Amino acid sequence: MKYQQKEFSSDLLERIKNTEAALKDYMNCLSIKYKPVFAQKKLGFEARFFKECNDPFTPGYISTTSIGIDENESLINLHTIKIWECNRYILGMPTSKNVPGNKIIGEFLDETLEDVKEELTDYINDLLEE
Repeated sequence: MKYQQKEFSSDLLERIKNTEAALKDYMNCLSIKYKPVFAQKKLGFEARFFKECNDPFTPGYISTTSIGIDENESLINLHTIKIWECNRYILGMPTSKNVPGNKIIGEFLDETLEDVKEELTDYINDLLEE
């Protein structure tokens, strides 16, 4: 769901931070639970939360979750879900420069927290069935 800068609010900020915190904890749990399972199959497993920048309402901010599977230190599968991203746009195109007429737009995850958790778990289970 896209948000214009004028729609940025303390409620949205709280929602972003709560979702990020919940998914960060969930990724840690997935890592603890599944790393040994994948190790038995001689595969590496990483479940991580990533955040760039500190203020969610600053252009360049992005937060994601990622699950990566590697074999012999070579990435063979990657699944990433973007939680929140904030960028500048001019005429619908992203820009890194603050030029007159640009707009700051944030994009938040469309799915519920439970849907994301289910998607991640289903993804892992599908990999284990292969």
